[in-house]
Amino acid sequence: MSDAPPPLRDVIAQYDLGAKKALGQHFLLDLNLTAKIARAANIAPGDRVLEIGPGPGGLTRALLDAGADVTAIERDTRCIEALTDLAQYYSGKLHLIEGDALAIDETAALAQRPVKIVANLPYNISTELLIKWLRAGSGLWSSMTLMFQKEVADRILAKPGAKAYGRLSVISQFAAAPSRAFDLPARAFTPPPKVASSIVVFAPPHKAPSNFAALERVTQAAFGQRRKMLRSSLKPLFGERLDEVLGSAGAVATQRAEELSVAQFAQIAAAVQAVITSNSPR
Repeated sequence: MSDAPPPLRDVIAQYDLGAKKALGQHFLLDLNLTAKIARAANIAPGDRVLEIGPGPGGLTRALLDAGADVTAIERDTRCIEALTDLAQYYSGKLHLIEGDALAIDETAALAQRPVKIVANLPYNISTELLIKWLRAGSGLWSSMTLMFQKEVADRILAKPGAKAYGRLSVISQFAAAPSRAFDLPARAFTPPPKVASSIVVFAPPHKAPSNFAALERVTQAAFGQRRKMLRSSLKPLFGERLDEVLGSAGAVATQRAEELSVAQFAQIAAAVQAVITSNSPR
């Protein structure tokens, strides 16, 4: 056996790995770009990394070459075969889990040890996976370096008042510290998607997320009717206490959701959490 794995295009041909639209697959084969993603993730020898949807293993190779110990979750059995062969070149550093990333309990699978998550996410489940991981917080990950459609990245990073600012912006910026590393053109992928992509790095906050479930409730109510004033969208949560709660967050009932900062939403979520706690059986 050669000391180096075969070229990715040979692997794709050998295992008939045509990208499946139903799985949201767009393979990144440029090894310069995959190495750039590994650098953006600040991968160092010995790091434990979780990768989702590795496909034929382009990014996987870059992570392994940087010295990481990689656990990869893949549901496409064709790719599992190719990755099993790849593992032979990396002396026990690549561990495969076959299954649906949305259904797997990563914390249990990773033996309760936080990891760096690095992934070219399948576009059709990228937002669901992100929220799942943000909800898990620092118990699961120490950093995340994730690829999204550029439009999704814009929503994650948007600031109050921007057209893209919404529920995903608030939840992401509440639970982590996201920043854009770089963009990738559609032509970098096989097959090319219809949109550009972005790499977003999530550095965790200084403390674990709190009131996350309450924040999900508040943002769902507020942005679910984003053209309505807060006095309408949030009244079902607070009733007659609405003005008091908004005032404590420096907001007023005539504002709309896109005008409030992440900190203000966090303050409102704390009020929701207080109501939940007070109503819980003791």
